This record gives sequence, structure tokens and C-alpha cells, in this order.
Amino acid sequence: MPDWARTLLAVAGGLLLCWAVLVAVLWWRRPEETRLRDLLRLLPDVLRLVRRLAGDRTLPRGVRVRLWLLLAYLASPVDLVPDVVPVLGYADDAVVTVLVLRSVVRRAGPEALSRHWPGTPEGLTALRRAAGLPP
Repeated sequence: MPDWARTLLAVAGGLLLCWAVLVAVLWWRRPEETRLRDLLRLLPDVLRLVRRLAGDRTLPRGVRVRLWLLLAYLASPVDLVPDVVPVLGYADDAVVTVLVLRSVVRRAGPEALSRHWPGTPEGLTALRRAAGLPP
């Protein structure tokens, strides 16, 4: 087998291994069924929240970049886990969103989340609970 073929095979194997590890992490970090249901119900408000946070120039640039990348991922038809995979197929968007929001809150503070939240106080409480933040 030529060297380029071995290299290509090694790269493909490495990418497959990374994808499998990512799927395992998403499975382990997946929200509970009620949390996922709450997040899906809050989806329009969460999308507006992410857009508002991404446009807030008072937040650090790295935070805004993460939020814009999240919006691009959510708009993309390509998912980390195909939608045909039970549970994880639809939950990967929710998991990625929660992980990015946790990162944003750690860097920008929970008051940024509260300041830009467009929905009801109950919705904000559900989002904070799903993101592992104190209500």
C-alpha cells in the first residue's frame, strides 16, 4: 500500500474516532427528557437570546464569536449526529446550545443572560436549570 493511502486511511480513522468520542460525550451530557422537552418549547426564545447576545458589543469578542458559530451550526443542515439516530439525532442541537450558553455565562456572567432574555421568567428559569445554572 502506498504511503499516501496509509496516511489517508490514518486520517480517516482518526476522524472517525474523534466523531465516535464526540457522540459518546454528547450521549453522556445529554439533557434529561424533561429538560430537552423544555428546551424545545423554548427554542424561539433561545434563538432570539443567542442572536441578541451575539450582537451585544459589550460582551468579549470570543463570546460573540462562539455565539455566531452556534447560530451558523443551528442554521446548517449538517449535524454532528444525523437526525435518524434515536434521541441524539435531535438532542445534539440542544446539547451544543446548552454547552455554548454555559461557556457564555462563565465568561460574560449570568446577568447577560437575564438582560437579553426575550421570554417569560419561567422560561428563563427552565433555561438556567437546563444549563446547570442556579435559578
